[in-house]
Amino acid sequence: MKSFKIQLVLKSSHCIKKGCLVCWLASQTCFSLAIVCSLLTFQFVSGAADNCETNKKPELFITTPGQLEALSGSCLQVPCNFSAKTSASFTGKNFGVWIKSDSRFKEFPENVIFNSSGSTKTYPLEITGNLERQNCTTVFQNLTSEHSDVYFFRIEHTQTKATASCSGFHLTVTSETPDSPWSPSINVPSDLKEHQSVTVTCSAFTPCPHSPPQLTWNLQQDSLRQTEKNTDGTFTTKIQETITLSDTHDGYNIRCSARYPVTGGNKTAETEVTLSVSYAPRNTSASISPPGLVSAGSWVELSCSSRAKPPPRFTWFRISTEGTFNVSVGQVYRLQRTNMTDLGSYYCEAENILGRQ
Repeated sequence: MKSFKIQLVLKSSHCIKKGCLVCWLASQTCFSLAIVCSLLTFQFVSGAADNCETNKKPELFITTPGQLEALSGSCLQVPCNFSAKTSASFTGKNFGVWIKSDSRFKEFPENVIFNSSGSTKTYPLEITGNLERQNCTTVFQNLTSEHSDVYFFRIEHTQTKATASCSGFHLTVTSETPDSPWSPSINVPSDLKEHQSVTVTCSAFTPCPHSPPQLTWNLQQDSLRQTEKNTDGTFTTKIQETITLSDTHDGYNIRCSARYPVTGGNKTAETEVTLSVSYAPRNTSASISPPGLVSAGSWVELSCSSRAKPPPRFTWFRISTEGTFNVSVGQVYRLQRTNMTDLGSYYCEAENILGRQ
């Protein structure tokens, strides 16, 4: 059904435009222009590649992420490789062409925004890839919301002139006020325990590798920054720090911010994660209530406390002239002084999977 609507938009001779509506007289059906544009964009982005290839029979294809985002006032590197439908050599002089909105540049010559021959450069971009090696990687500069569009690539060589009319990418340039950049991500291993050495990583999407975001955090400030290439040709900038965990790291907040350079300043986003570290019992102590001397027949309550994660199991012991005995399990032990056999010293032990104290 979606393909049918798109064919009507592109080919129907009965399509007329009234204000913000597009109507088909034959079916007496109208759609808002925004909905029609949305259908067109969805059809391109979500594929419909089979229909496109059947209708347009493209001789060129490019490999690039289908959806790309950029900040207004910043740059964007578009990873791009191309291949011809039939075997072709691109040795020698090549010219790369970028077309916006609609790949039919003969019908819409104003959609040609860049030609590496120098004949057209209406958009601030540069092809940095080696066209002889079928690399059409391109860098856009000083982007604004007006650059949000669909883009198609064309190669012009002495032997081959073709447009990748069924493969391209959709660029979205944020225009909110203020537009917020992508929040960095903090990666921490799971199941943290004291005495472990773990590597904590803060990473941020990097639309332009030659102008990466500045990453800072509340760990060591001189952490080495690295920009790495992803499998899809995009880039990620990251910093790492290896720390040895202790009980003091439990509940610690790690904050990382990514500051992106844009025209006239910077735009910053921040992410925070809280560490959850398991540790053996600490600061185990016992108390008695009521304190002081205990008369015969009265009840006393012994309480044990300890700081541990996960919570510990408490065991009470009595030390007498006959030896040490396990007398109770639980944080509180209540006993009644009835005879001399109750005399002695009591202590508690806290234990969890990581240790005891």
